[in-house]
Amino acid sequence: MYEAMVLLHILGAAGMGFYIVLPIMLGGTSKLAGTGQGGLASGLLTANRIAQYFLIVQLLTGGYLMSQGEYAVAWMIIVTVLFLAIAAIGGIISKPLKLVVSQIQAGQSATAPINKAKVMSLIILVLYVATIYFMVNRF
Repeated sequence: MYEAMVLLHILGAAGMGFYIVLPIMLGGTSKLAGTGQGGLASGLLTANRIAQYFLIVQLLTGGYLMSQGEYAVAWMIIVTVLFLAIAAIGGIISKPLKLVVSQIQAGQSATAPINKAKVMSLIILVLYVATIYFMVNRF
């Protein structure tokens, strides 16, 4: 059972890899025309929803794996806080992405929500890299 959970946990981490490319993809939105920006934002919104499902996989498998091992309490707290921060900001970022789609459809400029999504995606990237660091370097 332990090996199956490790496999699912690694697959979940790979699915969350979307957060690595999200800032790059959002960086290219300013080069697109209005309808292109809306289409890209719609696709990123769908991909973010899929990444949120992978976060659920991470929560369940990570909780099981923590219960089976002997880990330092500080490490468990740090990893859990990083995970919850990624989940929270990953959920919050969907609002600016929805705003991009709706403002493009209304013929308005979507610069403000795109910039907000860029900042949030960079924060998620930093949190994700920190999580990977702590996963590899347990203390």
